[in-house]
Amino acid sequence: MLNTVRASHYFSNTKTKDNFILQLQGPKILNAQAKFIILSSTGDTLRKEVMPASALLDERELEDPQAATVRDKEIAILKGMNNFFREDRFTQPAVPKTAAQPAEIDPQSWSAVKEDTKAVGFDYVTVGGKERRIAYAKKLQKAVIIAE
Repeated sequence: MLNTVRASHYFSNTKTKDNFILQLQGPKILNAQAKFIILSSTGDTLRKEVMPASALLDERELEDPQAATVRDKEIAILKGMNNFFREDRFTQPAVPKTAAQPAEIDPQSWSAVKEDTKAVGFDYVTVGGKERRIAYAKKLQKAVIIAE
């Protein structure tokens, strides 16, 4: 284990906080795997996702992305880990009332989250710099993707 970042936040329950964990595993930071896990307060796995560590690299953190050394990139990845669970990445409600359903999102997941005004959304960047929002759909009893 190269690095672990943890945060507690309301997600699946409005009374108890869930545990958000981001682990970096591998021989070297640059080509490691980042494991993103959300555990409920009772220890149930709500989401588990694996992405390359490079997904955590924010090129805006690098002065000159073309000339960046391995060390520069490693530091930027570690900064990305530390910022992964920033407070401003959590939103409530997860889906604004006026939002239209994106074509690529499962209609059942979308409506389950949109109906729940207490649902909390979490925004993060995944493979290829894609932004994603997930939320816990109480009706479906699972974490679902609601925007990509």
